[in-house]
Amino acid sequence: MALREYSLRLQKGITGGFAPPTPSFIATITRPVDSDTLNITLASRPDGTPDLQSFAPRTLGYSAQATGSSLSTEALVDELYGILKELPTEQPPGSEDIYGLDTSIFWGSDDLQWINGGMNGVNGQPGSSTVQPSLEQKAHFKRAVEIVETLVGEAK
Repeated sequence: MALREYSLRLQKGITGGFAPPTPSFIATITRPVDSDTLNITLASRPDGTPDLQSFAPRTLGYSAQATGSSLSTEALVDELYGILKELPTEQPPGSEDIYGLDTSIFWGSDDLQWINGGMNGVNGQPGSSTVQPSLEQKAHFKRAVEIVETLVGEAK
């Protein structure tokens, strides 16, 4: 699949309550139009600190060739896209962390807009979403998180 451009965001720390969620990690990956490079920005919040700390931007070549012990960047992104296309999100948005990982993924491209956990995190209680994923769908979401983490880990 030849995607032209997309933006992808992984956030750990999406559940809240009376107060909004406090993210502990955010990775944003973008592929500009017709680019052979993914741009990656990272921020994390060490335990006990109130603010996210940003790191120097990273890049990752977008290639069909496998590198190291991993699939190619293109194969990983294609797998991620395929997974997200098939996964449900909570309804209403932000009502519950239906995948139980305190993690959200946002994918935005011309042909797919997908986000779990709502734009402002999750403030609902278990069972407050009218949509509940199967165990297989939860495993697929876990794989989607692993793919994003792999992409981030391979960036330089």
